[in-house]
Amino acid sequence: MCLHQPPCPPADAPDHDSARPVASHPEQGWSLLCNGVVIFADTGEILPDGRAIPAPRTSPDTSA
Repeated sequence: MCLHQPPCPPADAPDHDSARPVASHPEQGWSLLCNGVVIFADTGEILPDGRAIPAPRTSPDTSA
């Protein structure tokens, strides 16, 4: 899917989310990257093979 040079990292690379966006819909909270990964505003992802990577969750601060 990536036709520019240098090519973006493939969807299975650790830095796959650094690929260039080819479609962006900030009003809906998602972008499609040139390697086929869909990234969401909450940092969740859907890979081209259909696997979902949930957004990391943080635990509430209970030190207060």
